[in-house]
Amino acid sequence: MSNNILSELDKVLAERKTQSPDSSYVASLYHKGLDQILKKIGEEATETVMAAKDVAQSDNKQPLVYEVADLWFHTLVLLSQQGSSSDAILSELQKRFGLSGHEEKASRSKNNSSSLKN
Repeated sequence: MSNNILSELDKVLAERKTQSPDSSYVASLYHKGLDQILKKIGEEATETVMAAKDVAQSDNKQPLVYEVADLWFHTLVLLSQQGSSSDAILSELQKRFGLSGHEEKASRSKNNSSSLKN
């Protein structure tokens, strides 16, 4: 189910790129440009942190889920605006699956070092 939702969102976000800014919220974000999209991600990240703090003192997890959904959504808008999609993120996560965080981070350092030498 989750991959289907992400694929559908990718399609809708791609379609919104060609629409008038007054036709949808996403089209208006694209029209305003990268800085506005990044600002929204920053706002949503802050709201996610605040919701997590509030939820830690409550049994109701829904506010956190709501804010994380907003954060993910705006991140998907960024990916689309930059010519990427959720598939790229899912592929990257698949590559990391089964690696410890330490191993994965060390492999990034090695890859970055070798690319700097070229």
